[in-house]
Amino acid sequence: MSTQSGEVWVFAEQEGGKLSGIAFELLGKARELADKLGVKVGAVLMGSGVEALAKELFAGGADVVHLIDDPALKVFRNKAYRHALVELVKECSPQIVIFGATHMGRDLGPSVASALRCGLTADCTDLQIGDFTDKKTGEEFHNVLHQIRPAFGGNIIATIVNARHWPQMATVREGVMKPLEKGSGIRDQGSVLKHDSHLDGVEIPTEVIDIVRKVSTVNLKGSRIIVAGGAGVGSKENFKLLHELAAVLGGAVGGSRAAVDLGYCEHERQIGQTGVTVRPALMISCGISGAVQHLAGMQDSQKIIAINTDKDAPIFKVAHYGIVGDLNVVIPKLIKAIKSKG
Repeated sequence: MSTQSGEVWVFAEQEGGKLSGIAFELLGKARELADKLGVKVGAVLMGSGVEALAKELFAGGADVVHLIDDPALKVFRNKAYRHALVELVKECSPQIVIFGATHMGRDLGPSVASALRCGLTADCTDLQIGDFTDKKTGEEFHNVLHQIRPAFGGNIIATIVNARHWPQMATVREGVMKPLEKGSGIRDQGSVLKHDSHLDGVEIPTEVIDIVRKVSTVNLKGSRIIVAGGAGVGSKENFKLLHELAAVLGGAVGGSRAAVDLGYCEHERQIGQTGVTVRPALMISCGISGAVQHLAGMQDSQKIIAINTDKDAPIFKVAHYGIVGDLNVVIPKLIKAIKSKG
């Protein structure tokens, strides 16, 4: 039986003194988990000269900010961050620690879990608190973390429970959790607890000389209108129609995994369990059959219009409006109609 009483922690990822959006998504879920467990939400803030960011974390739902401020943590290096975070976990004994499934989180989370010998579930799409009974021993565990994620290429959804090794740790995909809404009991302030980095005498084998960024022009998560295409679009050339429609609507273009695998669009445009999760005001789905993997990434859209030649395509089950027809005929008519209204 679980007797843990530690906090629920979120690794508050920051870079260059700016918090990542995933930190607020995770705080929203952490608030839900912590309220069910009757414990506090802790945000772990690491870096150099970053204490001022604590106020944003309180506004995002944190009760406590565990601050480790050290010049050695100015830029992310695995060994420095890992060593400091492992010592912090040993000192404070949280019962749950969650990271974003970002480049930083996917690097740091597993290495911390390995050092603590506690395990970690990667790329979760949901987290819930529940009970668990070991079928082999009959032992019962209460209020443990149910870590939910796609498996076998997204063909099934697996629920993973780690009831005997603490803390329970997971990385969570970007875009699948909702930040707390303003006016929903969010705190204006909380406690900032300062901790030692324990890095004195620790040799960090890497040095960051320069950071070169590739700026992406694709922002699916921030787009209110998305036109998405699948294998049914037929070719990369046909995808230009989707770009034309998105342009007249002021939206962005996305794609299913099948479209990406076929080379019709870039990977950064992929929507679904192995891509990004989006919640636009309007989703126009073109030539997408509606596999479970894709639906999981877009079914929370406020309005879904599906265009497909197959009247029995699964996409029509989640669509608010369906058009059975050839997108090469339908989309030009849509563009013409939209322009005529402009």
